[in-house]
Amino acid sequence: MNTGIFAASLAVGPSASYIAAMFIETETTPNPSSLKFLPGEAVMGQGTREFATPEAAEASPLAQAIFDTGEVTNVFFGSDFVTVTAAPGSSWTDLKPQVLSILLDHFVSQAPLFAPGSAGGISVPAEDADLMVEERAEDADIVAQINELLETRVRPAVAGDGGDIQYRGYRDGVVYLQMQGACSGCPSSSATLKHGIEGLLKHYVPEVVEVRAA
Repeated sequence: MNTGIFAASLAVGPSASYIAAMFIETETTPNPSSLKFLPGEAVMGQGTREFATPEAAEASPLAQAIFDTGEVTNVFFGSDFVTVTAAPGSSWTDLKPQVLSILLDHFVSQAPLFAPGSAGGISVPAEDADLMVEERAEDADIVAQINELLETRVRPAVAGDGGDIQYRGYRDGVVYLQMQGACSGCPSSSATLKHGIEGLLKHYVPEVVEVRAA
């Protein structure tokens, strides 16, 4: 994984008597269209949040500013990173400095991440929200095992690639998962689901026979 560091100094305080430096690290992801930006501080207090449209981004001034570049199709907030997906035909050579400038302004000014009165505080969906299938009470133990594996073994690895994975249900041996951030639309996401995550879940939870993308 290639990394880069953007450093900027900014005079702060009423008399600008000292200089504050902020370093924003960038990392490539398995998705060539996505870059991961690490500001060196927390982004989401808990959970994650994905913005897949300009309309959704209106809940966050930061996400909206990134979408306003006109060259972005997805913005994803992780615990300590922001992943941005460039639109087809866009060049990261031109887009990267714009995104870095927006992030620098946001974090140095300590602006709020979400707009007042928005649903921005809702990060990870509730366990029973947006399920693809109707779950059965007798599968509760299986579902608990699946979610524990996702939380402890899968999500940390996926976050390292600039994305996240959300549980969307279990029924008759089939687990439904949704990829987010850099992992959404990534050419290798299908292989990750089928050969990586499916193999892991089938190994530890014998009742699982298949993993499908939600």
